[in-house]
Amino acid sequence: MKKNSKIYVAGHRGLVGSAIIRSLVKQGYNNLVTKTRQELDLLDSVAVANFFQKEKPEYVFLAAAKVGGILANNTYPANFIYENLTIQNNIIHNAYLNKVKKLLFLGSSCIYPKFAKQPIKEEYLLSGKLEPTNKAYAIAKIAGIIMCESYNKQYNTNFISVMPTNLYGPNDNFDLKNSHVVPALIRKFHEAKINNKNKVVLWGTGCPRREFLYVDDLAEACIFLMNNYNESEIINIGTGKDISIKELAGIIKNVVGFEGKIVWDTSKPDGTPRKLLDVSRLNKLGWKYKVSLKKGIELTYNWYKNNKC
Repeated sequence: MKKNSKIYVAGHRGLVGSAIIRSLVKQGYNNLVTKTRQELDLLDSVAVANFFQKEKPEYVFLAAAKVGGILANNTYPANFIYENLTIQNNIIHNAYLNKVKKLLFLGSSCIYPKFAKQPIKEEYLLSGKLEPTNKAYAIAKIAGIIMCESYNKQYNTNFISVMPTNLYGPNDNFDLKNSHVVPALIRKFHEAKINNKNKVVLWGTGCPRREFLYVDDLAEACIFLMNNYNESEIINIGTGKDISIKELAGIIKNVVGFEGKIVWDTSKPDGTPRKLLDVSRLNKLGWKYKVSLKKGIELTYNWYKNNKC
């Protein structure tokens, strides 16, 4: 990408999209196209077609998606599969029709089988059964990956697919019913602290292990790959390190400054026992993460206090 290349970031107000915008601006890219949901409904195929015909972006970061944690995925599976398939279909197809030079599709590590061998290599895709609680979302993301591969094969497009690990950071969703684990824990501990509670109840056993990547690191990786990677094969983005939910809760508790105790509600589900990505392919290309988990949580908590409280 040149600094004046016309770049469209779909989903620019979300966790990932806003980080990509921040990173592009920081790196000197100056011809960015963004549209709010009110300006462009990505579920409306006619509106998306008109947008691409009018704007003719050269590069597209497809970060728009309906996302959420275990509870949201389990409660609204129809919304998750319909909205994500529709958004992807509209953007990927119109990127092809309007001769976009390159598109980056953001998948998710939940595309991999629930009991995949750890750490998870890219080739493990479609080698086993998915985690049931987010199957609808995962199937939609897998369809996006296959769609990019298929357009590359049939139409010689340059559409790449990246699989980030669990993300967190500024502009995350802190709604307790629909959020992922890091923002949910930040909010729970913060509210318990200001309300002088003596305990916080958390779901599950605390034993599952997860990998977490600060979203600005993801954004840097996406721009790096947009400039340096041209294969149909998916590529993982992560730290290559994981931590138990119990350890994570301890770090967040300390960063927030909550002094009560943690109670684990073992009647609630744990989800996948372990999810760690093999990031050797990305590391070999020359990219590695920079922000430590503790530092990233401190940055995220400061953002939450300044923007959400």
